[in-house]
Order: sequence, then C-alpha cells, then structure tokens
Amino acid sequence: MAKKKRTLPKAAVRTGSNGRGHRAPAPPAGKATAAQRTYTILDYRLENPNFNLRQVRTGDEVRYEVQGDLSAPVPPIRESKYLSKQQCIEIYRWMLLNRKMETALENLYKQGKVIGGVYFGLGQEACSCASAYALKPDEWLGPMIRNQGSLLVRGFSARDIMMQYMAKAGSPTKGRDASSHFGDIERRNVVAPISTLGDLIPVLAGVALGARLQGRNIAVMTYIGDGGQSTGVTYEGLNFAAVQDLGLVLFVENNLWGYSTPADMQFRVKDLAERAIAYGIPGVIVDGTDACQVYDAAHEACERARRGEGPTLIEAKMMRMKGHAIHDAAEYVPKPLFEYWRKRDCIARFETFLVNVKKWLSREENLKLIEDVDRELEADRDFAVASPMPEPESAAGGVYCEAGCHEIKPKYGMPKAKMGTAGPKRTEAAVHLK
Repeated sequence: MAKKKRTLPKAAVRTGSNGRGHRAPAPPAGKATAAQRTYTILDYRLENPNFNLRQVRTGDEVRYEVQGDLSAPVPPIRESKYLSKQQCIEIYRWMLLNRKMETALENLYKQGKVIGGVYFGLGQEACSCASAYALKPDEWLGPMIRNQGSLLVRGFSARDIMMQYMAKAGSPTKGRDASSHFGDIERRNVVAPISTLGDLIPVLAGVALGARLQGRNIAVMTYIGDGGQSTGVTYEGLNFAAVQDLGLVLFVENNLWGYSTPADMQFRVKDLAERAIAYGIPGVIVDGTDACQVYDAAHEACERARRGEGPTLIEAKMMRMKGHAIHDAAEYVPKPLFEYWRKRDCIARFETFLVNVKKWLSREENLKLIEDVDRELEADRDFAVASPMPEPESAAGGVYCEAGCHEIKPKYGMPKAKMGTAGPKRTEAAVHLK
C-alpha cells in the first residue's frame, strides 16, 4: 500500500483533495537535519482527488465553486487482504439494506409518519457497514446519526430503526425518543449516539478502560465527522485513549461538509489523519466508498487494539450525498461535486466488483439477493407502520432506573484492583486563617 511521509518541520508545499497548498515553517539556519522527525500516514486509496472549494460572492449572493480536475476515471475496488468471498457478499447485503431502509424512511417522512427529522448516510454505507463488520460480537460500537448501517450489522433490524423514527411503542426507546438516539448495552454492546459531537469518544475510551480493568483488551469503535472532530472533547477523549493505550478505533468520516460549511473552510491540514501525529498514534487514510479498504483498515486497527497497543485514527474520505438532514436540500453544494461522487457510489462499485470483477455473484444471484433485501424491508416497513403508538400514561416511565429494571455487572470478569488496608491519612490544612 502507499505510504505518506510527513517530515516536520521541513519546508514543503502540498496541495491535495481538501484544496489549498500550505507551507510548513523551515527549520532555523544551521539547524541539524537530525532534529527533523518523519511520520508515516498509511494511505489505502487508489486515487488522490485534487480539487478544492472556494467561496464566491456576486453582489448579495454567496455560493461555492469547485476548482480542480473532476474528470478522473473511477478507481477499482482494492482487493481485501482479509475478507473472504462470503464476507464480501454479507457486507454488500448490509449496504443494500442500509440504503433501501433510508429510502423507505424518506418516503415515510413525506407521508407524515416520522416524528422529527431523518438523517441520511447516503454515500457512506460502505464506511458504516464494513467498519462495524470488523468488530467481534463482545466488542463495543458507538454509532453516529449517519451510521445506521452499523446498527444493522450489530443486530438491530430495519423495523427497529423505522419504529424508532416513528416513535412507536415497540421501538428500542418505547417511543420516548426519535431518530438514532438508541443503543443496547446489554446484548448488542451498542452505546447510544450522543448529540453533543465528540462526547462518544471519551465514553468509548471509558468502555475500553473498563474492559481492561476486567482483564481484557478489546476494540471499541466510534465515529466523528469532519466538523465534529474540531470539538475540544474530541481532543480530550482521543488524547486520554492514547495516553492510556486504550483500544479505541476512531473513524473520522470526512464527507466534505460540516452542515453547510465545506471542509476547505474548516481546517488547514490537508488530511485529517495527520492529526494522529499530535496524539502519537497511527493515522490511516481510506477511500470511504471502498468497502474493502474500510474493512482492512478497521480490521488492522481492531487487531492492534486487542494486542493492547492503543488507539488508531482512520480518516474515511467520501461525500455526503444529501443535506445535513431531510430538511436540508443542500443547494449550497456545487452540482459538479455531486456528479463526481455519484460516479463513485459505494454500492454500485461494490456490485461491479462482486459481479464483474471477482464473479462471486452471477447476475441472477445478485438480482435474487436484491429481491430478498426488498422483501425483508417491505415486511419490516409494514410491521413498523402497523405498530401502535405508546400509551400516554407510559410517558413518565423509564426516566429513572426503577427497582429491578436492570443489573449492572462486569461483562468480562471481576475488576482487578488491589485493596489497601490503611485508612485515610490525616493532613494538615494547606491554609491557616487567623
């Protein structure tokens, strides 16, 4: 695989997929070159897009224009080092179910059956599904709002997610919340999304620390967007995980837009994976529309976590193909940018890989697989639509942990801690007031 060298503080001009060239400061005159440090960022991609977005003002109108070469051919899928034929087909099926479920949710929203908004992961299905597929059943996931595919992989059904969006009594939160704010810490090891962006990172780091105290090094995985990764808690959580060598696998989903702000106007680094250098942990770049690249990077990061070697930051580059949520028409996105990424649709590329390149699926088998997904989704949608709304008197229940609601106990073993026998020491007050 290709490797990117980062030599600091050597002077260099770089221009890349997030635009702008930028120059690092040159070392002082006479400074020994031995003081320079070189860092490696692994890059799995088979193409390196070279375009950037700039803001243009014409009178009172402000718009974005894309500059650069958008004519490059679509790259092939990189062959996985770890996935078998059957595993590739399973991931492909999860991706199909993910997209078709979100299409169904969009239709349900337009029919007035959804409570609140709908958040799409259109174009990001490979990242959600292939990353979660790398976790073992007893490991932990903390999804974000666009990672509904990862919820499917972890065992939630499409009907669970659709009922949740419709606030039905049979939803994971029994109708008390909407959209993606649900999890399952008892059976599926899924921590519910936290609306305050970045806060899942220290929470999942804490899960990894808890497992270590119980005698296990496990992989825990969560996500953050290109906008959310600028929050302070992202730094605090990842730095803590790095210092403690906790098995956190963090996917930075660089989908080019933080709501309506392009990535080129959010940060100065060329690749967000470079930020791993500051934490002293590995940084990896993948094409987020290539399921094989996503899985291989996730698999290697999870294996590293299981060996007790600490966290990994993986930047997945892709495009959010709809607005921030269903209410956002994304008119601010230049149309040529949509066209560029539409050609790189993760499902269409993976289908071509499986049917035409590897020939692991015949056209007939592929059509049958798609029909099976459609049949499953239709049954789940009908079940969700027919499900009752919660009774009004149930609204006050489940707010606090009531007697016998659940038992908190170790999952991996009794915590290993040395118990002291000495009592607290008496100390003299640090300040004496007269």
